Amino acid sequence: MTDINKKLIEKREEANLGGGQARIDSQHKKGKLTARERITLLLDEGSFQEMGMFVEHRSKDFGLDKQKYPGDGVVTGYGTIHGRPVYVFSQDFTVLGGSLSETYAEKICKIMDLAMKSQTPIIGLNDSGGARIQEGVVSLAGYADIFYRNTLASGVIPQLSVIMGPCAGGAVYSPALTDFVFMVEDTSYMFVTGPNVVKTVTHEEVTSEDLGGAKAHAEKSGVNHFTSPNDVTVLKEVRDLMTYLPQNWQSLAPHKEKFNFDEKKLETIASILPDNNNMPYDIREVIESVIDDDSFREVHKDFATNIVVGFARIEGRTIGVVANQPISLAGVLDIDSSRKGARFVRFCDAFNIPLLTFEDVPGFLPGTDQEWNGIIAHGAKLLFAFSEATVPRVTVITRKAYGGAFDVMNSKNIGADFNFAWPTAEIAVMGAKGAAEIIFRREIAAAEDPAAKLAEKEAEYAEKFANPYRAAERGIIDDVIKPSETRTRVANAFKILENKKEELPKKKHGNIPM
Repeated sequence: MTDINKKLIEKREEANLGGGQARIDSQHKKGKLTARERITLLLDEGSFQEMGMFVEHRSKDFGLDKQKYPGDGVVTGYGTIHGRPVYVFSQDFTVLGGSLSETYAEKICKIMDLAMKSQTPIIGLNDSGGARIQEGVVSLAGYADIFYRNTLASGVIPQLSVIMGPCAGGAVYSPALTDFVFMVEDTSYMFVTGPNVVKTVTHEEVTSEDLGGAKAHAEKSGVNHFTSPNDVTVLKEVRDLMTYLPQNWQSLAPHKEKFNFDEKKLETIASILPDNNNMPYDIREVIESVIDDDSFREVHKDFATNIVVGFARIEGRTIGVVANQPISLAGVLDIDSSRKGARFVRFCDAFNIPLLTFEDVPGFLPGTDQEWNGIIAHGAKLLFAFSEATVPRVTVITRKAYGGAFDVMNSKNIGADFNFAWPTAEIAVMGAKGAAEIIFRREIAAAEDPAAKLAEKEAEYAEKFANPYRAAERGIIDDVIKPSETRTRVANAFKILENKKEELPKKKHGNIPM
């Protein structure tokens, strides 16, 4: 071996050690993998091609000139997942706590630019103490360079963020700008200001986990879309999600030629809904009875549980599912569920993923808390998202479709392509009892037996409106179908819509209610 080749090998070995064996051991003791180990698990075997292995920071202040490591705390490059190319960066906590420097940011920006040029997804594995304080404003400028590219890439290529350690301060805004955030239980957290600052400013005492851990962001803030127990599992889940996503806004998601569907589900789907229309049921059972076996990947499972969103397949093709959930708050729409649904609908529309809506909604959640916190504007987000979506859109009304919420949930009049209803569907301004109390108020009050009169008028209203046929007569519903026919009708609808082309009015961009 020549000396020149020996020197290259030595430099590569030095770079592969990151901050050194002692810090690698410390990382392992915390139950965390190293930056390079994570990339190895994420990408197809042997596919990773590293870029910038020998980059070092340029700083000399505060003793940084004596702390130089090849790669400068982030591993960047490209490879494949299930044979499809992706770009990736993995922050290395063993090097100066994974803190971001000017050159570190330049490495990330370089692969982001290449991802945009080649229209290829980008995945960020985050494990960093934040900006490198010793570098001052240049590290902050580095974050801004990344944020700017996140924004430009939004809706062009899928962007995934995997939080596998600390992510604090300005660092949180890059993941927040991406499409999906994954977090690891117990070892990852995100917050703008940490527990110490919170205590100083507000006198609240809170742990990092309670303030910004995976559970907090999955259930309370909605920042976290997917929660996993450890590094290995989360990387497997990222690989799985990629099978549902296209490479970019101009392509389609992969089509699985082989798929399974248990025909027995067609026999049991009709029994999912209870006989009493005020009793709850799990909408996931309906979803599972229509889609390919074991294909549902729920998004935001623990946040705003009164609406269910996620990816699935029908006859091997990816679809996005949005469904009211009767077992949580009776399936009403509120602030959080509207935000959750709108964000998911907009992602699907940006990346050519057809939308299937299952509707069972009694309306919007009433109350001062909702009104004062902007349910009007937040509810309008979901309305806006569906209205501007140009992908194939199919709606199935299983039961209640009341009031303005009926309009919002992908109704015919806001551009849905096919709208079906089960015979159990109730399409009206409101429930029969409430409607009867308003319409026949005087008649009920003057009756000898007001309760009996109310029951009579409630039945009268229900006969006229608490069914799908009035809407079908007007063409607002395309067909009333048996539950067992749902999969076939939905699959055929998406097939006929495969070549759908629809353009919105020319504009710079819409002004979605924020």
